[in-house]
Amino acid sequence: MRSYYIVIFFLVAIVLNSKVLAQQKPILLKKIYTDSVHSKTKDTTTVIINGTPQKDIYNVIGELLHKKAAPLKDSVTSKPEISIAPAIGYTLVSRLAIVLSGNMTFRTDSSARVSTIIASTDYTQNKQFTIPIQTSIWTKNNTYNFVGDYRYFKYPQSTFGLGSNSNISHEDPMDYSYFRFYETALRHISGNIYAGAGYIIDRHWDIEYLGNEFTRPAFNLYGRPRSSTASGYTINALLDSRDNALNASTGAYANIIFRTSLKDLGSTSHWESLVVDVRKYFKFPENSNNVIAFWSYDWLILGGHPSYLDLPSTSWDANSATGRGYIQGRFRGAQMVYFETEYRYGITANGLLGGVVFVNAESFSAAQGTKLQSIQPAFGPGMRIKINKVSKTNIAIDYGFGNQGSRGLFIDVGEAF
Repeated sequence: MRSYYIVIFFLVAIVLNSKVLAQQKPILLKKIYTDSVHSKTKDTTTVIINGTPQKDIYNVIGELLHKKAAPLKDSVTSKPEISIAPAIGYTLVSRLAIVLSGNMTFRTDSSARVSTIIASTDYTQNKQFTIPIQTSIWTKNNTYNFVGDYRYFKYPQSTFGLGSNSNISHEDPMDYSYFRFYETALRHISGNIYAGAGYIIDRHWDIEYLGNEFTRPAFNLYGRPRSSTASGYTINALLDSRDNALNASTGAYANIIFRTSLKDLGSTSHWESLVVDVRKYFKFPENSNNVIAFWSYDWLILGGHPSYLDLPSTSWDANSATGRGYIQGRFRGAQMVYFETEYRYGITANGLLGGVVFVNAESFSAAQGTKLQSIQPAFGPGMRIKINKVSKTNIAIDYGFGNQGSRGLFIDVGEAF
């Protein structure tokens, strides 16, 4: 029944807003979230605030169809909850896109955090085909958290050269197939701290380059192979004190990932990288439900010689969230420094509608050992529509403005960070 409601919602949205065709980036329905690891958190949601029952889109459509509301609940149980969401979208990257997304939430034990499996598939008019699957499985007493990220992409996409000084008019189409397998095991250390290790592989093949006078030097620097493999291990450290990782209002998150790419494990070349992902959330004003959030994301090549498509790039972080205001892959280089802040506020007392304003800035170097180039800012407003009041999941609709006339509509499920 929920999938039926979602279909109605998206059909109504498309009919009422034809300007959705101005998007600059594919609809992303492939995020993965887990709950706070704080031992006192019960993974519950307040479903009545200041005497006002909270509502989501299912409640609204149910009322329109005169359906009796289900009893309120505030927690995920051991019984799996499955949702399937078909959608239709249009972007400048993909043109018409048909998307089918599904997720399952459950607990492996009454003492465990909420485990999640998210999968989606889409096919676009530009002949892009993607199948991402992401998992986060918590064991009894939250002793271990197993996190997986598996993807297959047939993905024509443009590049613009190296560094944040690259010009948007120097667009250079590429095409390739891509497979990802990431699996990480995190072990509870103390309090909100986890540590662990994993194995990851990124495989690109059937790479087609066009190349022009502006991007050819970038390809010459990092090579023009028809295929590339990056296979190695990771060492991970995690601190997570958020009250709700899907839509946090308080707490902090810090994730450090050291990655290797080893020829002995089948890699095309040897290299290492480091990702430092830090987020902080405050209620502002303190006695309200409004939130101001801060995010720092640094992605650095430490040594070696990665392939061009393995370099840090805009919106190629784990959740494809960096750089709202720019097309995916707009900036690329050996070092990426990124910062964003967002203010989230309620519009309706029942929690159905909310809004955001955001501003971000990113800077990239070109080759390794060179300095960071221009800071590229972006900003914009957004709207939030509650799709699940228990998990606080929102449909996020943002419009971002960047430099050199870059702008577009960004639709997602869940918050950017």
